[in-house]
Amino acid sequence: MSKRPPKDTAPQKARMSNKKYLSIWIPVIALVTAVAVVANVALVVAGGWVASQFGSGTYTFTNSEQSAGWDTEYYTSDFADMDEVDAAAQQLVEDIAAGGIVLAKNESGALPLEQGAAVTLLGRAAADPVFGGSGSGSVDTNSAVNVRTGLENAGFSINDSMYAAIEAFAAENKRGHIEMDQPMTSTFHIGEMQIDGYEAQSSTFAQYGDAGIVVIGRPGGEGGDLAQDMLDIANPDNIDPRAQEGEHQLELNQDEKALIALAKESFETVVVVVNASTTLEMGDLQDDAGIDAILFAGSPGATGFNALGSILAGEVNPSGRTVDTWAADFTADPTWNNFGEFVYSNIEAEFPVSATEAATSNATITTDAPFVNYAEGIYFGYRYYETAAVEGFIDYDSAVVYPFGYGLSYTDFAWEVTATEAGDVDGTIAVTVEVTNTGDVAGKDVVELYYSAPYTPGGIEKSSVVLGGFAKTGLIEPGASEAVTIEIAVEDMASYDYLENRAYVLEAGDYQITVQTDSHTIAEGTEPFVYTVDSDVVYAGDDHRASDLAEVTNQFDDVSEAFTTTGEAGKIPVFSRADFAGTFPTAPTEDMLVASETAIEGFQAWDYDAAAEAFEGDAPTLNADSDLALIDMRGLAKDDPQWDTLLDSLSLGEMTDMLLNGAYQTAAIGSIGKPQTVEPDGPAGFSSFINSSINGVAYPSEVLIAQTWDVALGEAMGVMLGNEALQKDINGWYAPAVNLHRSPFGGRDFEYYSEDPVVSGQMLTAVANGAATKGVYTMIKHFALNEQETNRVNNGIATWATEQTIREVYLKAFEIGVKNITMDVTYIADDEGTLAETTIGAGGIMSSFNRIGAVWAGGSEALMTNVLRGEWGFEGFAISDFNLYPYMNPNQSISAGTDLTLTFQPSKSFGDTSSDKAVTDIREATHNILFTVANSNAMDGLAPGATVDYTPPTWVVIQIVATAVVGVLVLLAVVMVVRRVRRHRPASTGASATDAS
Repeated sequence: MSKRPPKDTAPQKARMSNKKYLSIWIPVIALVTAVAVVANVALVVAGGWVASQFGSGTYTFTNSEQSAGWDTEYYTSDFADMDEVDAAAQQLVEDIAAGGIVLAKNESGALPLEQGAAVTLLGRAAADPVFGGSGSGSVDTNSAVNVRTGLENAGFSINDSMYAAIEAFAAENKRGHIEMDQPMTSTFHIGEMQIDGYEAQSSTFAQYGDAGIVVIGRPGGEGGDLAQDMLDIANPDNIDPRAQEGEHQLELNQDEKALIALAKESFETVVVVVNASTTLEMGDLQDDAGIDAILFAGSPGATGFNALGSILAGEVNPSGRTVDTWAADFTADPTWNNFGEFVYSNIEAEFPVSATEAATSNATITTDAPFVNYAEGIYFGYRYYETAAVEGFIDYDSAVVYPFGYGLSYTDFAWEVTATEAGDVDGTIAVTVEVTNTGDVAGKDVVELYYSAPYTPGGIEKSSVVLGGFAKTGLIEPGASEAVTIEIAVEDMASYDYLENRAYVLEAGDYQITVQTDSHTIAEGTEPFVYTVDSDVVYAGDDHRASDLAEVTNQFDDVSEAFTTTGEAGKIPVFSRADFAGTFPTAPTEDMLVASETAIEGFQAWDYDAAAEAFEGDAPTLNADSDLALIDMRGLAKDDPQWDTLLDSLSLGEMTDMLLNGAYQTAAIGSIGKPQTVEPDGPAGFSSFINSSINGVAYPSEVLIAQTWDVALGEAMGVMLGNEALQKDINGWYAPAVNLHRSPFGGRDFEYYSEDPVVSGQMLTAVANGAATKGVYTMIKHFALNEQETNRVNNGIATWATEQTIREVYLKAFEIGVKNITMDVTYIADDEGTLAETTIGAGGIMSSFNRIGAVWAGGSEALMTNVLRGEWGFEGFAISDFNLYPYMNPNQSISAGTDLTLTFQPSKSFGDTSSDKAVTDIREATHNILFTVANSNAMDGLAPGATVDYTPPTWVVIQIVATAVVGVLVLLAVVMVVRRVRRHRPASTGASATDAS
């Protein structure tokens, strides 16, 4: 008989109560669930940014069996691979620099230097050059050819000890820079080494004494302007410790002056190289007999300093021309007093701003209302200096160091006008000039054609001369000649009369057409050609200019009303040629700091409810059945009825997802086979802070490109970038930028071509048309009046100018581009695969941060629809500048004609997607984008009838799997908790004290 084991008499551990058990597990389950929900919501609202970093998935397009043998390679590369593109691009960069570097001074033929000369490089920029600018227009210059290498490649030997000392100094002492939109961290140090650092190496000068080459550099950057007062900086720690009272950033500072003096004492030949994309005050150096030569090298990109070496060695004859007026005293310029920081005293801007939006903005949201007055009107740059000289208001030789369009050569040229043709008021004027090389070396020359319109004091304001056109010759050998013909449309000589006729007017009188070497100098041996207009021609109503699509009349009365011709208090006096002295621009007076009712109204938040209520129209169709895909639209006119069928098939979500995720792309729409596009920055070559693999060869700054005055080189640049785009699957390009150099202190001047809209517009057109040959659409920017960085963001700076100033000057370059950019489009025309060709116009444009008057540019219907589309005939799509700020309302922008929102910001959304107006606007914006994309290289490889399959990106797969796993674990945890609680809940009667606790 077995015995029972002894009973365990040890005390049992008390079981955890349900209450305590639940107090542990319920928070754990709730936390895990909350984290999963928040993570998924965050990935949804920030999907655009996440996709930009980790991919948005792939769409696989499969052509039908019927189209398998059709030719769908609509655009082809001229190169086998990216290595070939890079090599060719680097050579092109050198060619651009060779054509754009300006020889400004060359006393007694000091240049070129002897072959193999031993030289000493001086100046911080000799070892730390400015290759380009900072911000979205910056490019990768880590492997760029520096000054020393460029000169050594040309055969010069370099003073190594001096160079090493400068290099070490530059490494330890950073130059001032612009930190985007962060004035407290931006610095304005010129950063030159003190003179004792150079004197310590003076014993080496004799061995490398063939020339002292002083390199003077000035950087620029997006988000901040150069300092007009080196001692008036928000953060005193950022001030150059040796800055002098009254000194600005574009004059030589004390260290540079001391260095120049040392160079003159130490070298028989002194050459100054200006390494900057802005003008400097150069009068003292030009007048100094101890300075033998001066070159303007700009910011030359990857290989441009090779061209500098070649020019110094005489292997290349310089042929660049200035694209800005180099004034003697910037403080005497009419823009000086109205550039910088001005804020209204009686406005608090209103906008709908959420906590999320404020938190994700890269600057503090304030209610300040900043403004800037373009008080100089049409009279800035050469338009002012030439006109003021004609009127006797200034002494030209004292006021101007180098005229606009100026440059020297190692050879001489003679010009002869061999033919002139004059059409009627709807025609053109053509002048043919034979250019002969009368010197000893081959060279290129630039012929400039100006016109002078008849002016009546008190009438329409007119500059004494305006550039009408230009041409650059090819390389002309000594004794040889080349004929160039320059045309001006007669309508381009009309002035805009915003006060009376509210239209362009070609006033009666004699128009002087002159062939000039620069804005001030009529070419020797040529006579003005007179074009006579018998009576006023008013281009009004249906009798508009031939280049306009429709009537052109006042669109900016609300902006012009800020000005007065009668001295009205609180308004900006119109700067008039009839009285330069009495109307010369001054800084805003106290009464101008008090905003008008128009300005106050403009700074209020856009009311989409009121806009929706005022809308008259029917809601468009959504979600209709259709077999059409985007490739079927290629080659069709924009108003073809099939577009309506395609657009009717889209859902509201498909359209808004694309319109609100426009950062460097347009999103894919699978239902119509629209691929995602890729659209990088910037004006000096493809640049992306999102995807470094897109970054390409660093081109020179737009200033140096413009200094070539060579549209053939501009087109070559565009073609090369188009080839690069085909290798990298790039479809659009946020460039070129054609705002003007209103002030040399503009931080972003390096991104813009010139002070003149004709040079800017023609170069823009050449570059864009080159890119278009490879199916790349350009996003011309920043539209418009975006000429300073100070106060550019947050609430948007109100920009005030007369409509004449807006149209004749600041819109002109954009107008030239929109009216002349074309893209040839090959498409499949039938079900047999037959190829046909059509042509579309400019594909894209980017609006700007600032306001036109008080209305945000991107939300200005007058600008984005009435002028851009109605008058100029633009059919492409418009995108906002980076939409980080509350005043940039997406509903307002699509209502006005800005289609795509450039943003990663999760809180940016349409406040209204349900009204008939909102859906109509969304549909039209979608149409604009799809039209451009359908006719671009984004459709390469696709034929009508293609099918599409979507593969989500890895991060989406991980999100789905992780969410499913967490969901299952949470569900199991809930089941576990429920079962445990049921198993251990207390009995209804007779429960022990332990169980009931």
